[in-house]
Amino acid sequence: MGGARTALFNFLYVRRHGGTFILRIEDTDVERSSADMVSGILQSLRWLGLEWDEGPEVGGPYAPYFQSERLDEYRAAAAALVSSGHAYYCYCDPEELRARRAASAEASATQPASAQASASQGLWMYDRTCRKLTPEEIAAREAAGQPRAIRFFVPEGETTFDDLVHGPITVQHATVEDFVVLRSDGYPTYHLSVVVDDVAMAITHVVRGDDHISNTPKQVLLYRAMAAPVPAFAHVPLILGPDKKRLSKRHGATSVGEYEKQGYMPEAMVNFLALLGWSPGGDREVFTRDELIAAFDLEGISGGNAVFNTEKLDWFNQQCIAHTAAETLLERLRPEIEAAGVTDAVFGTQDRLRILRAVDLVKPRVKKLADLVPQLTPFLDLPLERDAAAVEKYLTPDVVPHLEAWREELELVQPFDAPTLEEKLRALAAARGIKAGTLIHATRVAVTGQAVSPGIFEVLERVGRDRVVARLSEFLGSGAPQQMGEDG
Repeated sequence: MGGARTALFNFLYVRRHGGTFILRIEDTDVERSSADMVSGILQSLRWLGLEWDEGPEVGGPYAPYFQSERLDEYRAAAAALVSSGHAYYCYCDPEELRARRAASAEASATQPASAQASASQGLWMYDRTCRKLTPEEIAAREAAGQPRAIRFFVPEGETTFDDLVHGPITVQHATVEDFVVLRSDGYPTYHLSVVVDDVAMAITHVVRGDDHISNTPKQVLLYRAMAAPVPAFAHVPLILGPDKKRLSKRHGATSVGEYEKQGYMPEAMVNFLALLGWSPGGDREVFTRDELIAAFDLEGISGGNAVFNTEKLDWFNQQCIAHTAAETLLERLRPEIEAAGVTDAVFGTQDRLRILRAVDLVKPRVKKLADLVPQLTPFLDLPLERDAAAVEKYLTPDVVPHLEAWREELELVQPFDAPTLEEKLRALAAARGIKAGTLIHATRVAVTGQAVSPGIFEVLERVGRDRVVARLSEFLGSGAPQQMGEDG
């Protein structure tokens, strides 16, 4: 979700300013990358409507840039940094370095709490052992084929960059160790690959999560070493769960794909994500995509973390469904409706208008798109399953004669619309000495199978005379409880 929200911020900024939205897949970490990961990213972005504008091939839709296909560029850049004196070969054993770093961290952790803060500032950093090698020692190691990484040489001084969200940030180089840009296996680190790509692709703005702030000084040093323009950086707040901890699986669904499967609409998700850490000002919350593009600016991004509130997302989704045309909703429900075995009457011409009116009737009652199908079931030509508790409560033996009279009335009533149906039912109830509610509840359960529905007269009108009468007849003919005599 954090990646989707960051992509959205980039997309909105680009669309407002007429720029180019670029998608790069950072898949040089072989252990963490997979085809499923890539597929999930692409499907989620396309579902949200965040189509990118550029790719390695001409025409569209474009494929993203894959860093794993650009290894030669990264290796050439690393070699150039060595040649210019900005980097050097490091032959140190990575496992040994990790052990020394871990030992330093452990020693700091065992100190009293009062001393840990100052001790953490002095945690072990690479001591530039290989920076001290002579040209002869380097040549010997190269001739022997000794594995080596390439490290960037961090000069003395400080780096300042103007973050578009947080303002100027200054980092002392004494706190930054000489960092690896190319591993001994020939794969680049994140710092090198993104900088090389930014330079090659003429990136002007980088909008990313707050967790990358610590990476930025290193990357600024790399841009400068390559004599390249430094992009503008905007680091956006992280998304937290309701417990104010970083969003994770313990908070429920965390991927865009999971929310798609649960019946959320992409328009609602875009609206919700846009307001996680950004505000257009004012109290308004519901926006279309075009309205978000017109309003979006980096100045509206908050410096504080944003809380992912599922109840708020549900509200956005409910608003979105309520304001979406029935035609659009019905088309999106096509797979579920066809799976239920109904096609021609819904997607042909025979019954479409009636079903569309039914969608408009029930859509204010649902929070998720998937909930629309059960709500529409009474309006479709599907076998009706009545809720047993509702039948027991409302379809009692004493109501059967009244339902029979109501069925006879329904066969003749003209016109078959909600106002006329209400007028006839209330008149019939008064004539038979029963409460109108008794007949209303019984009709609802007999016709829809449920104890709760939209206004029953609007429901009857949209179900249609033939189906209403047929369902009442089916109940009265085969499932109606019989009144018992005095002998029980």
